[in-house]
Amino acid sequence: MGEPPKPQPHFHGHRARLRARLLETGADALADYELLEFLLTAANARGDTKPLAKALLKRFGGIAGVLGASRDALAAVPGMGDAAAAHLLAVRAAAARLARGEITARPVIGSWDKLVEYCNTAAGFAETEEFRLLFLDRKNALIADERQQRGTVDHVPVYPREVVKRALELGASAIIMVHNHPSGDPTPSAGDVEMTRAVAKAVGAVGVALHDHVVIGRGRHASFKNLGLL
Repeated sequence: MGEPPKPQPHFHGHRARLRARLLETGADALADYELLEFLLTAANARGDTKPLAKALLKRFGGIAGVLGASRDALAAVPGMGDAAAAHLLAVRAAAARLARGEITARPVIGSWDKLVEYCNTAAGFAETEEFRLLFLDRKNALIADERQQRGTVDHVPVYPREVVKRALELGASAIIMVHNHPSGDPTPSAGDVEMTRAVAKAVGAVGVALHDHVVIGRGRHASFKNLGLL
């Protein structure tokens, strides 16, 4: 007689129940660790992903922090492999493109909430500072969104002449500057103010307007224009 079939691991039934709840009642029915656990199954179909999901949430403080983490930061969590890291990075990229679709081909100035949402998705939870430029046409529609520089945990170098050069290359009429504060506090620093004024002066000399500089940090943001700094 052949050997009796081996019992399925306990988490297989749990995973099936998660899938059923997701399909029947939507993602809001799942806790953060359950949603993350389900995402991780794409990279580890045969393993129990719940412990890793909970470890990631503990390390990064929430699902937004997990999806905003860099490859190196993810790899530092025990149990993470290249496949799981790649899958989470792809999920973040998909979310950023979805958010970007909300501000493409429409006046960015009139879609402010969508713009802030997109910026937070793209870089709001990064662990080092990143500087991005949004290039706009005469109707304030988005031409391009480009990351210009990546820095350290509290500094990113910005060169006004490079901003001017790229704006002219793209034929932009205006720009919005965006950068993140990994600390989560979006309050502009003295260095941020000095750099912003230098860029505003440089682009203004060639007829390109600086509409705003938005500082983001873990779901919070600050606008130079609203603060009276522009």
